[in-house]
Amino acid sequence: MSVTIKPYQEKESEKREQVELMFNNISPKYDLLNRVLSLGIDKIWRKQALNLLKKDKPAYILDVATGTADLAIEAATRLKPTSIVGIDIAENMLQIGREKIAKKNLDNIIRLQKGDSEKIEFADNTFDAVIVSFGVRNFQHLELGLSEIHRVLKPGGNIMVLEFSKPQKAPFKQVYQFYFKNILPMVGKLVSKDTAAYTYLPDSVNAFPDGKAFCAILEKIGFSVQHYKPFTFGVCTSYVGKK
Repeated sequence: MSVTIKPYQEKESEKREQVELMFNNISPKYDLLNRVLSLGIDKIWRKQALNLLKKDKPAYILDVATGTADLAIEAATRLKPTSIVGIDIAENMLQIGREKIAKKNLDNIIRLQKGDSEKIEFADNTFDAVIVSFGVRNFQHLELGLSEIHRVLKPGGNIMVLEFSKPQKAPFKQVYQFYFKNILPMVGKLVSKDTAAYTYLPDSVNAFPDGKAFCAILEKIGFSVQHYKPFTFGVCTSYVGKK
């Protein structure tokens, strides 16, 4: 039986509650840490992943686990949709996202609201595309969250997932593991003051079923996998599935 990876393993509360607490705690430093810890490459990953949806020209987009809305903002400028709704369980992250959206004058396109990936409060067949960046590994029940995404997608609509993965080839595999297990938690602790958050990150990535294993889960849910591609030697991977 697989072990559920939670931010605060010593606590008895459920993963969903702990993830909400963790992201509310680290929200003031979240964007800074993303840029520092990825050397800014995370912005390139988002652009590359969203380019995969350009040909389908989705008009109505749902961004699940939107966080501070980086993916939603990039999608608004890159895909030119009519509307984007971003949902997240961490209100502090959403508030930062709303401020960023207002500064970019995207309020007429992007709307953020508190919401749970496992209980998406929209009707069946609502969205042309659902996008998720660095969020699916935080779902308490991965298949339930993906099933909800499948439900709210229109027939023929796409799910696009961008998520951390595990490099497989030496020597980058060893360098990556050292960085993820030693450097990243230390920097995260110094900047965010939440030790658990940046210990949880490598643990959750190592436990996540990436690559072909994640494609198999998408297919089990009912998606037809159109694409999966590792970025930066396999540090993260993009996936596209069609309903």
